[in-house]
Amino acid sequence: MLGLRLPANPAVRRTVRLTYGFQFFFGLLLWVPIFYQYQKLAGLSDGEIFGIQSIYYIVFCLLEIPTGMIADRFDYRTSLAAGAGVLVAANLVPVFLGSYTGFLLHFVLIALARSLVSGAQSAYLYEYLHASGAGEHYLRVEGVGRAYSLIGKIVYWPVIGLLMTWNLPSPYWLTAINAGIALVFALKLPAIPGGRVVRDKTASLLAGVGGALSALRSSRWLMVLMVQGIAMFTLVRICQVNLFQPILESKSLSVNWYGAVLAAMTVFEALGAARPHRLRRAIGPVGSVFTLTIVMALCLGAVVFVGSFPTVLVLCVFAVATGISFPVQKQLLNDSIPDSRYRATLLSMESIVDRAVCAVVAVALGAYLAAGQLNEFLVLSAVVTCVVMGLLAVLLLVVRKHRSDRRVPAGREPVSA
Repeated sequence: MLGLRLPANPAVRRTVRLTYGFQFFFGLLLWVPIFYQYQKLAGLSDGEIFGIQSIYYIVFCLLEIPTGMIADRFDYRTSLAAGAGVLVAANLVPVFLGSYTGFLLHFVLIALARSLVSGAQSAYLYEYLHASGAGEHYLRVEGVGRAYSLIGKIVYWPVIGLLMTWNLPSPYWLTAINAGIALVFALKLPAIPGGRVVRDKTASLLAGVGGALSALRSSRWLMVLMVQGIAMFTLVRICQVNLFQPILESKSLSVNWYGAVLAAMTVFEALGAARPHRLRRAIGPVGSVFTLTIVMALCLGAVVFVGSFPTVLVLCVFAVATGISFPVQKQLLNDSIPDSRYRATLLSMESIVDRAVCAVVAVALGAYLAAGQLNEFLVLSAVVTCVVMGLLAVLLLVVRKHRSDRRVPAGREPVSA
């Protein structure tokens, strides 16, 4: 199990494995290496393709809080199952409607599916492990789960270009099947031991927003951590989804190699995700996320000045940093949430800001590509990220200095800076 020793409790072991299965199949979006070329073959322009991406991020933002509140108010497992069901439908749309409208609907449904899962998945795992007396395993379980979710991509992505040549919509058919399997795993997840304290389900959902905002205002540290995650998430998302194919295209690599390169990146990301605790122990969780974000920014800038093979190596370094950073950031946020009743909602709020920034960046990227200025965009992204992280480092020091000592809730450990 990638070096992870699970708790002796058989129920916990079974639940962890079910969450691994869900993450594996839900995240197995096989069309990621080729969707840009696929849409170009369907007749879409760069402006239309990146315009859809911007709309996707905006829709994600609009859906994040409502879906997070639904997960908090009712049940995390129901939200996970609903997300998998929507993902099945989302991946069938391009098969039957290969037009601008079809791809727009496809990404809107993807946004709905991922918003249903984004906060609920982490919240369920965190709450289940702590309720079962195994909370100390959360970081490694989260990291190993992410590593497992990448293994299928390593196997399939190298041949996706060939599959598309053989049968154009096959990546979408296979992704729909994967989502159906994820739905089965979600339906098998057990309830959190002891149950959760759920507020009155007939109360206004706006009360849930108010409670989450109140919890957020009570913790400046949580607010700063959310801001810190914006740069990290934006770099990862824009590079892996929006920039990846244009970068390889600029290096004159054939589309048949795209899947293999992305698979190689995924190998390194999986290795990083399986061992996030080592860097965390060395420089602390906050320092880890800060350092890794700088590394990712420098990697994007370096791509401009190297050839095709060194570009692949630089992207693999970027992937290692990505793999380590996500589990550490998730534990940072979860440990810093002052009221677990609003856990999924607060995690969704963090995702909203991430996607909002991505929406703006996607629009800018489309304009830069249309003008043939990919290199300028990469350099600008690296410079802006480094400057922002420098300013944020000062803010972190100020907040840490003035943060009052708070009593740690039972069963939780304080966040190490």
